[in-house]
Amino acid sequence: MNTKKWLAVGTCVSVMGMFSACSDDESSPITPPTPGPTSSAVVVPGSSDAVPPPGSSAANPTPSSVVAPTSSAAGPAPVSSSGGIEVQTDTSTAQMGVSEIMYNAANGSALEWIEVYIKAGPDITDMALSGVRLDGAVEYMFPAGSLKKGEYVVVANDVALFKQTYPNLPAGCKVFGPWDNDPKTGAVAKLVNEGDVVDVKIKGSGDVSAAFGNEPPWPSLADGKGRTLVYKGSGSEASANSWGPSAIENGNPCVGGDKVLDASTIRLNEIKPYDLGVSDGWVEIYNYGDAPVDVKGWELESKRKDKKWTVGGANTVVPAKGFLVLESSDAVFGEGLYLSDNGDEVYLYEVVGGARTGKETSLMLAAGKQSSGVVDLPGGTTAQGAMAAETKGAANSPLMAGPIFISEIHYHENEEDPNDVEFLELVNKGTENVTLVESINNTPQGWKIEGVNMEFKAGDVIPAGGKMVLFGDSLSSKEALLRARFSIAESVPIRFYAGKLSNRGETVAVKKPYSKNADGSRWYYQLSDATLYSDRWPAMTDTDGKGKSLNRKDFTTMGYSYSAWEATAPTPGK
Repeated sequence: MNTKKWLAVGTCVSVMGMFSACSDDESSPITPPTPGPTSSAVVVPGSSDAVPPPGSSAANPTPSSVVAPTSSAAGPAPVSSSGGIEVQTDTSTAQMGVSEIMYNAANGSALEWIEVYIKAGPDITDMALSGVRLDGAVEYMFPAGSLKKGEYVVVANDVALFKQTYPNLPAGCKVFGPWDNDPKTGAVAKLVNEGDVVDVKIKGSGDVSAAFGNEPPWPSLADGKGRTLVYKGSGSEASANSWGPSAIENGNPCVGGDKVLDASTIRLNEIKPYDLGVSDGWVEIYNYGDAPVDVKGWELESKRKDKKWTVGGANTVVPAKGFLVLESSDAVFGEGLYLSDNGDEVYLYEVVGGARTGKETSLMLAAGKQSSGVVDLPGGTTAQGAMAAETKGAANSPLMAGPIFISEIHYHENEEDPNDVEFLELVNKGTENVTLVESINNTPQGWKIEGVNMEFKAGDVIPAGGKMVLFGDSLSSKEALLRARFSIAESVPIRFYAGKLSNRGETVAVKKPYSKNADGSRWYYQLSDATLYSDRWPAMTDTDGKGKSLNRKDFTTMGYSYSAWEATAPTPGK
């Protein structure tokens, strides 16, 4: 529910735009999961940066049971989603942060809360005068009062319930709320369990966008199982890679530096779904640690099929820096490991003494008959998605992408220039025209752009080799002015979206309808392209409100890596 002043092209008219971080379907694109290399150094196509070889100590931390973000027991410092390079921020003004989120409390509790702090810079003398507020998923304007460096404050949907849940809060803990009502329901707004983006705004340039979600690779323990999401202290708050489940049941509000449950060195690396008459499917497990791990007794779970299997059989050891492949035909799976090609959420849980320890690895299967897996990006971060090729028992291929790509992102316009507006540009790298409405079982369904709440309609086509430019729908009556402002040819279609691009960074994805369930209540999608852009990407600070755009230079795989982009002057439709 973000609001923003739009300066229409050639005018000084202010209008309001609604922000939606996620599309309304349940097939969100994959954000980077827990870092861990594949079996050999992998270079993302078009990049000169290689992931450290799995044998290197820098790439393979040895976890302890619980670690704090700054603890030496955690191994290497957490890697930021900006590609492993932390970009220095302006410390002359307060830089806001979100350190903990309770979006789905245990035992059916309605409690939700967000913990806010100053990540860098000076104290805030008066939050009201400084314009400190929550925006995005929920809205709240902080009252007058100070916020000091090292102080953690909470905004809750129900202050009384919060204090009842946490009767032993630290002395001086400031609890604000409730946040604003949802204009659609008239009741206090709710954090959507499927995921959203929480913005902390402040006058100046110290705001932050923090994402949360309940699908892989986000930790399942924060989804109604008694844990909160805790920021690890490094990396973009828009990335799942930067968050972990709280080590303390119910979280630890008003206290900074909270510990998170450590992950195992085991990861679900690639999964092939069942394909009738071709394959019974398989699950590939990778161990990026320095010692072999026996996964006998661990539990594999399919969320969408609501089935569980216990890993067993003659071979259950995953060698150090090596792979273990579980075939669907293995006896452990009984009638077979039938994972739908409509996509799935698959989890592997560590089990000790018959009980889950809290360590997990997860993988979101993309819709389609191809395998899905994890790829390593420059700097040690990772991304998930459909694979360009199956690589059972070996290092993964790049992510499958295309034919429609995101070719330009102008996410933070120059706010001092009334003629500068945000936009997205798409390009068709294929050899055929792409009609952006599919007919599946005689039912039309449009492609979607996740991140800006857009679904294409009948007649929307991107010609082979052609482009399409997308602007915010507050400018829908200004198409002629937009074409004149940016010299966009009449042959380039212009369309309009309802959401807004985050000024800090978020996932944006192009999604093609693949199938729907039997009763037609749910659609499943394939990703054509996706990125998790960031204002912290190195050498691209001029795209953060200084007049330049992110322009794509590598179309060989999805656009998750900063190495696929460069900062240039905006060129929509060219």
